Amino acid sequence: QVQLVESGGGLVQAGGSLRLSCVASGSIFSINVMGWYRQAPGKQRELVAAINSGGATDYADSVKGRFTISSDNAKNTVYLQMNSLKPEDTAVYYCYAHIHSGTQYGFVDYWGQGTQVTVSS
Repeated sequence: QVQLVESGGGLVQAGGSLRLSCVASGSIFSINVMGWYRQAPGKQRELVAAINSGGATDYADSVKGRFTISSDNAKNTVYLQMNSLKPEDTAVYYCYAHIHSGTQYGFVDYWGQGTQVTVSS
């Protein structure tokens, strides 16, 4: 069993900052990607940022220059530093990880329960 637990969401004014954290725990042999998706009301879930085990990162165009993803591989933790927040960043943010548990199933996608980020204008 693998669990992803997010923290750090909340309410912030436009221009403010928040830092999200996500810890993966359980039967973990290897993690090759961790990242963040978000889903706003009435919209599809979209990739916000991702980081692989080598440290390479990928960002949605809408957050480049404002958000920074980082990870602590020893702690199976991924962070999302969000600066210069805009009302359009309001969404439920979901942690994602591509994890190998050492079984015959290979790498499997896991998701956190989501954390609400609300940016007021």
